[in-house]
Amino acid sequence: MLKSLYSRPLLLLLSTLIAATACDSSAGPQSDSAIDVPELLDRSEAIRNGSEWDRVQNLYVEARENLREDALDVDAYTQLARVYILEARVTGEHGHYYPAALDVLERAAALPGLSPDQQYQVLTMLASVQLSQHDFADALQTSQRAIKLNPYAAVGYGALVDSYVELGDYERAVSAADKMVQVKPDLRSYARVSYLREIHGEVDASLEAMRLALDAGVPGTEETAWVRLTLGDILRTYGRLDEAEDQYELALEERPGYPFATAALADLAAERGELDRAEELLDEAIAAIPEVGFYEQLAHVYRGTGRDAEADDIVAEVLAMLADDVEHGHNMNLEYADAHVNLTGDYDAALEFALREYDKRPDNIDVNRVLAGIYYLRGEYEDAADHLERASVTDSRHPELQLIDGLVAIARGDEARGREAVASARRLQPNPSPALAAALARVDG
Repeated sequence: MLKSLYSRPLLLLLSTLIAATACDSSAGPQSDSAIDVPELLDRSEAIRNGSEWDRVQNLYVEARENLREDALDVDAYTQLARVYILEARVTGEHGHYYPAALDVLERAAALPGLSPDQQYQVLTMLASVQLSQHDFADALQTSQRAIKLNPYAAVGYGALVDSYVELGDYERAVSAADKMVQVKPDLRSYARVSYLREIHGEVDASLEAMRLALDAGVPGTEETAWVRLTLGDILRTYGRLDEAEDQYELALEERPGYPFATAALADLAAERGELDRAEELLDEAIAAIPEVGFYEQLAHVYRGTGRDAEADDIVAEVLAMLADDVEHGHNMNLEYADAHVNLTGDYDAALEFALREYDKRPDNIDVNRVLAGIYYLRGEYEDAADHLERASVTDSRHPELQLIDGLVAIARGDEARGREAVASARRLQPNPSPALAAALARVDG
């Protein structure tokens, strides 16, 4: 499987469903400098999803016109923010839409006379954007402010869960998730419970919660497609590949053209050695949205088919895309670390980026797992063991964590335990990330 060293089910970031409005086919992507709101970019044909794109355009135009009439209309600003947040998720145009959402939310927050409910709406959406930009410390503060305004609504608790998880405060994350489920047991709360169960080693319970999230969703919407994708990812991570494939195909039935499901099917095809099929699917996904992960997958396919020059070109494009994200306010330290581990082979650069993230959130298990892998690949086994211990505090059963643990144990002379851990990991994930696969080949030698 063409998986990265940095791979985990993404937390369901705060995502507000866009309400349905009357369809106006005359509305189109446009901006108006007189009111100075960020523009709505066109969607590619593959991801317009029937009338959904018409509804999005109508909401954008409605909010823009309301601001033209009243520059103090806070609801218009928050409506624009909802549009931008959804479009970031659907189109992959993060560099445009997240700064756009921040722009209108900051303007809304500065308006005079906001009611507590209006402040709450602004703060919860602001926390969502901060999480999406990987600004976890600020997201924590923002969500805490929101909850003080309204401790009886679920949305603020969702951002709180995500912030605590990313900062490595898992005990508080569990408490916040429990509160969220009590307030509103829905797709968003069940998805967070699922993630917390998975990282605590309760895989079957995690799958159960994600299926509850799926049952609570509306088929065809972006967030329900995300839940089905994530259910498939959990199944795939723990070796249930046929079931994972079923979920990806169902996601595409319910939301045709959903590029993340297409790319996930490409990953499965590559794992089976069907590289031509994987390339075809990735080309389809990339034509829909410019997602950096799709390009990384394609680079691995090119390497696997002996097209190193084309792979090098894709790697250069990946690094340029990461730099563009950083330029637009997105923290991409772990993504850079992974790219240097699995694409460039520059472990010094990988370590530099991973340590930058460790300085921000030293208790996060994913950050420590990445560092453990990098230190192992650099031959620094004691440092690898230290970070493995930190990465294991939740009793995660993640196959990659088991694999790194086994490789480090073998390197430190504990051959029997190491071989057992490696075998356990390989039963679930026979095809790890390229760098770890190469390390395994040397050990098996």
